[in-house]
Amino acid sequence: MMEKKEKVIFSGAQPTGSLTLGNYIGAIQNWKALENDYQCLYSIVDLHSLTIRHDPKEFRESCLSFLAQYLACGLDHKKNILFFQSHVRQHTELNWILGCNTYLGELNRMTQFKEKSERHKDNINSGLYTYPVLQAADILLYQTNLVPVGEDQRQHIELARDIAIRFNNAYGKTFQLPDIYVGKVGARIMSLQEPENKMSKSDENVNGTIFLLDSNDVIVKKMKRAVTDSENVVLYRDEQKGIKNLITIYSKLQNCSVQEVEEKYAGKGYGAFKTELAEIVVESLKPFKEKYQDYMTNPDYIIGVYKNGAERAAEIAEKTMQEVREKVGLV
Repeated sequence: MMEKKEKVIFSGAQPTGSLTLGNYIGAIQNWKALENDYQCLYSIVDLHSLTIRHDPKEFRESCLSFLAQYLACGLDHKKNILFFQSHVRQHTELNWILGCNTYLGELNRMTQFKEKSERHKDNINSGLYTYPVLQAADILLYQTNLVPVGEDQRQHIELARDIAIRFNNAYGKTFQLPDIYVGKVGARIMSLQEPENKMSKSDENVNGTIFLLDSNDVIVKKMKRAVTDSENVVLYRDEQKGIKNLITIYSKLQNCSVQEVEEKYAGKGYGAFKTELAEIVVESLKPFKEKYQDYMTNPDYIIGVYKNGAERAAEIAEKTMQEVREKVGLV
């Protein structure tokens, strides 16, 4: 029997579009290093995506594509638990109970609701408003210790902690209080067009983001269009945000130091640097793309992965829910 890992890491991602180079370098490569020391659950949070209108057929395909991308990135489904949120019914059950322990004032303060309401004025629904409660349920259901998220999600993690503390105070110790997991510094990949902002799959300017499923030609074009400056010197400096970001990408994909990159391109201009970096990105993503195609042409394997993941996740979730039902007095 495998030794039980003490700490639990939970991460949920909406299955929208393709993973980005920023996800690949900044998050998923670090996740692989965690799987031996933590119990890691990576959920494709499809229920959260229902707050925005979509085509059902395209959405279903996007969900399966997202799981295949996780696998192609190298996440081991035997060491990690990979599953669809909607396949574990306890998420929605706990969502209701936690909603009854969340105050309107807390939800009114959520800045993401205000931002999303601005972007989707024709569909400001209650799911968009109560989204943070379901997110808290996602996390608390697995007695999560650490959640790897960006600063934009800090407010939601703090709300999850507040709800857990309130529930624990009212009914006795039930939930673990989650903290934000901060990975290794230096792997934060920025937009190619606005290097002061993080590379994001929701960026309206698609030229700022390299998607893992982009064609080789598109990757080369995006890299050549990457914003730099008039210095034309390959140096890792805060004053040169654009080139600093490209050096970070280069060093991470080539597994070399920033200093080695600077020395290699001393006296060379941005043109040569960006051309070679584009080739490195294309070559680095080649194994991913080959594996992705293999998974997408083997639906039975994908089904086996998500069914097994849901069973394992539900087993953990049900232990929490049995305690929660008893604590609140449900027969």
